[in-house]
Amino acid sequence: TSSEAMDTLGQYKITVWEEESFQGKRCEFLMECPSIMERGFRKIRSIKVESGPWVGFEYPEYQGQQFILEKGDYPRWEAWSGNSGYRTEHLLSFRPVKCANHNDSKAILYEAENFQGHKFELSDDYPSLQAMGWGNKEVASIKVNAGAWVAYQYPGYRGYQYVLERDRQNGEFKKYNEYSSQAHTNQIQSIRRVQH
Repeated sequence: TSSEAMDTLGQYKITVWEEESFQGKRCEFLMECPSIMERGFRKIRSIKVESGPWVGFEYPEYQGQQFILEKGDYPRWEAWSGNSGYRTEHLLSFRPVKCANHNDSKAILYEAENFQGHKFELSDDYPSLQAMGWGNKEVASIKVNAGAWVAYQYPGYRGYQYVLERDRQNGEFKKYNEYSSQAHTNQIQSIRRVQH
């Protein structure tokens, strides 16, 4: 149908609610929202992603912990924070991840800052970087050559999430505090491509 064709052309659509389980005030978005408070909401506590991947943030202006929001339902905070161990019960800003390309994603991990030292090239999902041959628990810098990735602090896609996109910072993350405004550690032990 034509609506399916529209979705495959990369349209982005997200519906957010002020309360858990899709209750209370709701609003639909087709583009980024730097502060849900400016739209008369106090917070977002449930979400449906209808098309396109998005990234949600703990604070306005895309600050704080970040959470990947792929197509599907997020009735409460556990659905987006997963096994992060970091309790963020509401999101206050969000934007689409425009460069996600699941079939053609490439990234290079580096042992040292500024793309120095031992490197490891990726074009697939890695639930455990150590099991796949990366010698460290730390990744000091990352170059995203194509697509968008989510890096996680722990194996099995757990812990803090960092959404790393080709079209942000030219895909160049020279040191760990460029991974996110809240990057507390350079520990990355699993990484996967963003689902589109």
